[in-house]
Amino acid sequence: MVLKQEITIMRLIYTILIFCLHLSAFANGVFEFSPNVEQAYEMTLSLRLEEAKQVLAIEKQKNPDNLLPLLVEDYADFFTVFINENKAEFDKLEPNKNARLKNIRSGDKSSPYYLYAQAEIILHWALARLKFEENLTAAREVRKAYKLLEENDRKFPDFMANKKTLGLLHAMLGTIPDNYQWVVKMVGMEGSLEQGTAEMQGAMRYAETHPDFLFGDETIVMYALLMLHVGNQEAEAWTIVRNANMNPADNPLAAFILANVAMHTGRNDEAINILKNAPRDEQYHRFDYLDYMLGLTKLYRLDEDADRYLRRYLRNFKGQNYIKEAYQKLAWHELLFGTNEGYKKQMLFCQYKGKAIIESDKKALKEAQKGPIPHRDLVKARLLFDGGYYDKALATLLGKSETDFENDRQRIEYLYRLGRIYHQKNNSAKALEYYQQTIAKGATKPWYFACNAALKTGNLYEDQGNFSKAREFYKKCLSLRPDEYKNGLHQKAKAGLGRVRKR
Repeated sequence: MVLKQEITIMRLIYTILIFCLHLSAFANGVFEFSPNVEQAYEMTLSLRLEEAKQVLAIEKQKNPDNLLPLLVEDYADFFTVFINENKAEFDKLEPNKNARLKNIRSGDKSSPYYLYAQAEIILHWALARLKFEENLTAAREVRKAYKLLEENDRKFPDFMANKKTLGLLHAMLGTIPDNYQWVVKMVGMEGSLEQGTAEMQGAMRYAETHPDFLFGDETIVMYALLMLHVGNQEAEAWTIVRNANMNPADNPLAAFILANVAMHTGRNDEAINILKNAPRDEQYHRFDYLDYMLGLTKLYRLDEDADRYLRRYLRNFKGQNYIKEAYQKLAWHELLFGTNEGYKKQMLFCQYKGKAIIESDKKALKEAQKGPIPHRDLVKARLLFDGGYYDKALATLLGKSETDFENDRQRIEYLYRLGRIYHQKNNSAKALEYYQQTIAKGATKPWYFACNAALKTGNLYEDQGNFSKAREFYKKCLSLRPDEYKNGLHQKAKAGLGRVRKR
């Protein structure tokens, strides 16, 4: 009897030991970029999401202790939610976040990927939440990710993947207007544009000299977009993405990035070519926004078939953003190629379709609700300008004067458009003349013209090396509070102040 009890106890001890060894192995899960994980990551960034999932399934079976497949899986979920903007899909996939984080936290704490992978996953879902106006939860998640990245940077100061993301956060924190800085400092976050830019430059230089750095393309793209939208370095942004290892003909995400930068740097014809040749095969995740971009770029060029692509976007896209703006652009298309009645019909759709979450949709809704039919030549000049066709835009407005327009909004917009055109044509004297008139006549109005004129005046003086005048006009921009585009304009003015503060 005693012998049987001893045997039973020994078996129990053996079972417990085996269980503990299993837990120990699980608790020491590794972070290994195996060939399968690398391949799946590259497939995911090419939006070949189903193929990536198949490769990750093989990796999990072959190497069950490897935790990095969880990070790549989360990229796939993020792109799915961010591109589709489907709330039901978000609700279905969002629980994967905590399950992945729980598994990663059981991994090797001595690895630089231990905290980094957690932070990246948390940031993915913070960005996804913004699509559905879950702003408070998103802010909490950004703070949590920031803290993880800061801790990881202290532990592994030479870990370049960490620099990529932390640098972007530091730069963006530095562009928050002063009257909101106390909020981010209160929750323990801080950064500056200079700090973030320096960190991202270090990561980018590392990527350029280390072809095996898996996050190289991601780093280069993030830095280029920072330079484009915050750093006032449009030419540099285009050079960076054009020289990056991206092929837009076999990667819809690369097509989106290259076309986006081309559109913002006056290279509209190139953007059209990129978008027309972007892959749309079934092996790629559906990316309807490319149709919206193609319709927009063709409208900039005043192509009569621009409406074809805008309508295709509206027909196929099941999300909520850029719907109102697409109807607004169809209304403008009617002004150019159709009738005033056609304009009114599209603006009626603009009022009732889609949601007014992002700035451009809010602006479209205001035009639909309040505005009279806009002046055809102002719309034409704006479209041509946005496409980088500056001579044609100027020709549209030459020979006119303020008296040719019927209300204050149109008259101020006329002055503003001339200032913008002359600025891009490097005629600084005339640009400043029209910017000053825009500010003087539009500063107390609800429209964005004066605010952006002040911002662009600051940009112009900064480019000339007149930093005291640049500071003056960046501050002027921040003092104006238009109903349209205020947050984006103020962020750029804050970034401008950061660039010239020490000059």
